[in-house]
Amino acid sequence: MWTSAGVTAGIDLALALIEDDLGAAVAIRVARRLVVPMRRAGGQSQHSDLLALQSASQFGPLLEWMAKNLSRALTTEVLADQAGMAPRSFHRHFLAQTGVTPAAAVERLRLDRARTLLEMKRLSLTEVSAQSGFGSADRLRRAFRRRFGVPPRNYDNRASNSQKPRS
Repeated sequence: MWTSAGVTAGIDLALALIEDDLGAAVAIRVARRLVVPMRRAGGQSQHSDLLALQSASQFGPLLEWMAKNLSRALTTEVLADQAGMAPRSFHRHFLAQTGVTPAAAVERLRLDRARTLLEMKRLSLTEVSAQSGFGSADRLRRAFRRRFGVPPRNYDNRASNSQKPRS
């Protein structure tokens, strides 16, 4: 008998059942499609920053565009242009609707991508930093420690250990 309490725990349960029935690779693909981690550690963020930011604003399409273009230089000017607004007006409206500055939103999206890459693939920190838009492993390390309280490799070890088959 399998049980869970709450919606998020139900998603976790469903992923565990999929993994038991169809294997880890299928469960990871489902988790990726649902935009949730395969397994949540206690200290890990329990949500997707992209989804949280989108639900609170009119900037949903821009946030999706940002998530697809993380390797680009995403300055306020670039984002304002993409949104069809003047930079000062954009910054003010974005902050009012999302609760974070455009720069903070970019960093959160990049950290979400880095976290997913660390959970799903075996890449070097240099590769993860390039694919998530940080540009250098050092910038990724600093941002990761600031946001999650651990360096990326420690987070990676937690994710990898939690994905080992259960006995």
